[in-house]
Amino acid sequence: MSRRTNQELKVDYLNWLAPQLQDESSGQSTYWGLINLMFDTPFDWSDPMDENRVVDGLDLRVEFARNHGLSPQTMKRLGPGSFLEVLIGISRRMEFVAGGDAPGWAWTLLTNLELHRISDPLTPARQRRAEEIMHRAMARSYLPDGTGGFFPLAWPDDDQTQIELWHQMHAFIAELHPEHR
Repeated sequence: MSRRTNQELKVDYLNWLAPQLQDESSGQSTYWGLINLMFDTPFDWSDPMDENRVVDGLDLRVEFARNHGLSPQTMKRLGPGSFLEVLIGISRRMEFVAGGDAPGWAWTLLTNLELHRISDPLTPARQRRAEEIMHRAMARSYLPDGTGGFFPLAWPDDDQTQIELWHQMHAFIAELHPEHR
């Protein structure tokens, strides 16, 4: 495969990621601006165990490289793991643990964060709102029940701002699907 510029590589990669983010409930709206913004936002974690979610996201790059005849080294040109990659990585873990499909879980995560409201065009006001939402999720400045984060709970046992994302995900799945307890 010919050498791609960083911008071409990014566009090809985002075109591969985008279908993994939407399902039939996303309607006719497009989210290209939001997808780019989420990709351009490095995922900064505060709980040391959440680095594992970044690794899950970076595994997407390995898969893309393998599927497109690229070296994994090529993908390093895209920079640090992004908010978008972490979200899609979590959705794939949810598919594995709870069933369903990853794009459906990704859409659930977008809805939980209220990012699903930020469709194209990405105006400056919408961009600021999306940045606030992503920062809140990464800084864990959401409510103790998880509202405002990836995994809001109706009946939390613990303050979700103090629990790694992996355990938040399992608590969320257990509320939706008690058979997975």
